[in-house]
Amino acid sequence: MKNTVGIGGLLAVIAFSGCMKDELPVPMQPRGGAEECVAHVGTDYANQLWFDLGTHSVVAENSKMDWDLAFECAPDGWQVRLNYSRLMRAHRTLESTITQSTDTTGYGNTWKIDLPNGRPDSMAFGDWRAEHPVFVLDMGYNVSGLPMGLRKVQITGVTGSSFDFQLSDLDGSNIQDFIVQKDPTRAYVHFSFTSGSTVMIAPPLGTYDLVFTQFTEQFYAPDPYLSYIVTGTVNGYSGARVAQLNGDFASVTLADTINNPFSTDEDIIGYDWKDYSFDTGTYLVYSNQIYIVEDREGYFYKLHFIDYYDEQGQRGSPKFEVVPL
Repeated sequence: MKNTVGIGGLLAVIAFSGCMKDELPVPMQPRGGAEECVAHVGTDYANQLWFDLGTHSVVAENSKMDWDLAFECAPDGWQVRLNYSRLMRAHRTLESTITQSTDTTGYGNTWKIDLPNGRPDSMAFGDWRAEHPVFVLDMGYNVSGLPMGLRKVQITGVTGSSFDFQLSDLDGSNIQDFIVQKDPTRAYVHFSFTSGSTVMIAPPLGTYDLVFTQFTEQFYAPDPYLSYIVTGTVNGYSGARVAQLNGDFASVTLADTINNPFSTDEDIIGYDWKDYSFDTGTYLVYSNQIYIVEDREGYFYKLHFIDYYDEQGQRGSPKFEVVPL
């Protein structure tokens, strides 16, 4: 019997308590001057923050431990994504049913991650709809950096309103069947294996623009390639478009949206607005690296990062400026 579920940088996660408002969300403010926000990073690097540029506020936050899979909510949506903040990865098996016992010996570099660009052809699960394959999931690492083990999952169906999937232990035991209801107000709904239910993670579309989180990046040198958790900023499937340019922040105007191409890739802002110097043991912030963000409503903002340390000299408190254009 199925359980029906209702709707519900490196290694640092950014916490925007310095610009948080009490009311979530608040109305869009008139165009104005620069707003400076301080991003206080948690010592356990566990938070994911959903940020609205129009109100300069965090509209939702959660622990990266709160969810495991994300399911696309569009009526024709079929994409299923891993929790990239924990270095989750998947291996597509040749098994026909989830009840078979699985031996992971020899998997090697056959594991796949969700690439941070967020494109449908860059997902670890890929387009599963034709064959409904069984996947072994490496659940990644918890907040303490300890491995979370292996599970198996099989997505068995999708309609305009829901997904069906099965979950089991590696030996094919402890099989559970779930139905995940889509939420038309959100880009994705998130599912927790721990609770066996959907959980409220992403806020509704139109209430946020960016997400500050750890995510898994793929490095292709040195050989062999390496997957690594980095800190950065993604779009969170908000519908935002981002252009990147270099120069003087104060001189960037709305006219710069003409000659600088925009992208909907999730990781255009990414993590490389900062760098770590092994010589000095400190983070360097590139304040001349500027981003223009067009939100879902068509408003433009420019932003750049200006610091990574607090007044006591402790790293992990990025400061950035946002200006409406």
